[in-house]
Amino acid sequence: MPSLTPFETFVKRRARLAGQFFLEGLGNANPWFVQVDGLQEVVEARGDRFVSFGNYDYLGLSHHPAVREAAIAAVREHGTGVNGSRLVGGERNFHRAFEAELADFVGAEAAVTLVSGYLTNLSLIPHLLGGDDLLMVDQLAHNSIMMGARSTRATVKSFRHNDLDHLDHLLGESRAKHRNCLVAVESLYSMDGDHVDLPRLLDLRDRHGCWVMVDEAHSFGVMGATGRGISEHYGEDPRRIDLIIGTLSKTLASSGGFVCAHGLAIEWLRFTLPGFVYSVGLSPAVTAGAHAALTALKAEPERVARLGANSRMFVAKARAAGLDTGAATGCAIVPVLFSDFGTTLDKAAALLREGIYAPPVVQIGVPQDAPRIRFFLSADHTEADIDHAIRVLAA
Repeated sequence: MPSLTPFETFVKRRARLAGQFFLEGLGNANPWFVQVDGLQEVVEARGDRFVSFGNYDYLGLSHHPAVREAAIAAVREHGTGVNGSRLVGGERNFHRAFEAELADFVGAEAAVTLVSGYLTNLSLIPHLLGGDDLLMVDQLAHNSIMMGARSTRATVKSFRHNDLDHLDHLLGESRAKHRNCLVAVESLYSMDGDHVDLPRLLDLRDRHGCWVMVDEAHSFGVMGATGRGISEHYGEDPRRIDLIIGTLSKTLASSGGFVCAHGLAIEWLRFTLPGFVYSVGLSPAVTAGAHAALTALKAEPERVARLGANSRMFVAKARAAGLDTGAATGCAIVPVLFSDFGTTLDKAAALLREGIYAPPVVQIGVPQDAPRIRFFLSADHTEADIDHAIRVLAA
């Protein structure tokens, strides 16, 4: 056996430290990286209904006829890519048209799109803040926010999850020592299904003279009567939020990220934001698909209502069955928590045998002592789908 190279040794050590050693004993029972289309074929071939709670197609728009046709038509007209950064040759008419409609829907002055939602936070946070500044981050914020925080020269402090009293206390201690201060939160948290108290957060912003950045990746199309997000949910003016971050990969069934803010800020970002300036523009199919999904969202608000009803139903039925759904508020994301890793894997495997795809979340993304199966609800789920999943979990 040849000896390992230094890099191979490093990777092996880091993989074990990350907990990946447990994969070695799983064999074919590995519940991750499942080829969902192949799984669907197997389930339907035996005459059963395949149900996925593992995909965040919240409004069921990824297979909407108008969305698919728009993407296909865009490739026919414009080709497969824009072949450059938008600043130097990759700009197309469809980019600005989509961004204008997106900003109007959110209630902001302007928007700019990037090729990755993850890249949006990773690029924006260090771009905004310098060494004299302060960044306050919810301790359960998404990894893209945390990695953006690690990349900045600003002083970074975290506050207890959704504990705005703690945030208030930390701001009282530290805000005056810094030139600028950004508070970064998610609106709807992707692992727990709970959301931030936006009115209180905005009051703290005004009192302490901060900026607020709200990542609406999971609340766009989900919260509010028409899916406009957490501002609509609380009846707040979205223009009070300095920076609204979103993704095209969830409700809008495409891929990419966006920033909404006032017009001057967006124009400045178009010329200076590294993740925008030094990366290619959104492809024609991606842009057209997301734009068509936004049009469908506006034309069919009943999808938002159906999603809300399904989410609340899942939480109510799960709790009635004795399942632990943690802090979930019934907004599209519902975790079911288990006491240990083994039980979590067993329940995920039981679901899979019944044609229900809902992969476990363990060790990466959540604390090691809080394993769970996370359920993404959709407007397309039926009550029978929900009942079936809960019966399997409660057995």
